[in-house]
Amino acid sequence: MNNELISEDYKDFIGEIKNKIRNSQYEAMKAVNQTLISLYWGIGQEIYNQQNEKGWGKSIVEVLAKEIQKDFPGVKGFSSSNLWRMRNFYVTYSNVENLAPLVREISWSKNIAIMEKCKEQLEREFYIKMTKKYGWTKDVLINHIENKSYEKYLLNQTNFDETLPEKYVNQAKLAVKDEYIFDFMELSDQHSERELEESLLNNIRAFLEEMGGNFAFMGSQYHINVGGDDFYIDLLLYHRSLKSLVAIELKIGDFKPEFVGQLQFYLTALDKQVKMEHENPSIGIIICKNKNRTVVEYALNDSYKPIGVATYQIRDTLPEQMKNLLPSPEEIEKRLKDLGKKCFAISKIEDIEYLEKINKCS
Repeated sequence: MNNELISEDYKDFIGEIKNKIRNSQYEAMKAVNQTLISLYWGIGQEIYNQQNEKGWGKSIVEVLAKEIQKDFPGVKGFSSSNLWRMRNFYVTYSNVENLAPLVREISWSKNIAIMEKCKEQLEREFYIKMTKKYGWTKDVLINHIENKSYEKYLLNQTNFDETLPEKYVNQAKLAVKDEYIFDFMELSDQHSERELEESLLNNIRAFLEEMGGNFAFMGSQYHINVGGDDFYIDLLLYHRSLKSLVAIELKIGDFKPEFVGQLQFYLTALDKQVKMEHENPSIGIIICKNKNRTVVEYALNDSYKPIGVATYQIRDTLPEQMKNLLPSPEEIEKRLKDLGKKCFAISKIEDIEYLEKINKCS
């Protein structure tokens, strides 16, 4: 008995020491990144001020880059192009009080991607917060920007606020787009649901990438038996970050309210028969050709299972009518504030792994 107690005490002791080391590594890496970004901010500020005060043109940056290389040979990060980015970095965020501190929380390369690829401050705020929150790599971040995750996040229709634990809501919303672009498929305008499903399966890698990259394929026409009756889910995926089964129902026509009831039934069966104890509640996505947004809103209003409704297209543009549905700047600001409030901390281990990538990605 005493040996067992000693063994447990020993494990607790070892675990505590490991946590202290991880916390120390995390704080050290975080400090390194913040120092680097602060340095770049300060250099950008000096370049901007000198240009304003003395009327210097862009050539001063080229001269400065050469002088730095003389005194610090072999030191990377101070090319003329990067020095100019520092100047633009300062100009972009110096008058934005809420973003100035946030930019120090992500790496330089990710800051540059957001600054140069996003034109609006609210859009930049979204990607900065998402990158910090979920530890996106530079490639994942760029993929989200190019796939218009910001617009689709604002537009997507789910009931996750009412049906999921608060700490998973925002990540779940990111997992469901308002519209999926299946431009990798070769389908005629007139196709069946079976043909749609088979085409997605024949292009499974491209399909999973379009879904968001965090999904794993589990099966098609996934069989469940309830009370002796057989049922088949079109596609079953697994979201690795959410640790949730994701049931997908494909519809080639308009969204209909009864689709929600069918999917709720499937989700209940998955939660009772397939979901493991450590996993989170299953999520459903209805992907249809068209949807009436008001009908979807009404259909999801009293739904008790987490469900999102999306459309699919075989083109890569955000339709003008969808752009008109984007919330007002005031509403977007409110949502971004809520996003910050609901942000649940990444575990220290994940933070360390993320920060250790800074030097590789910068």
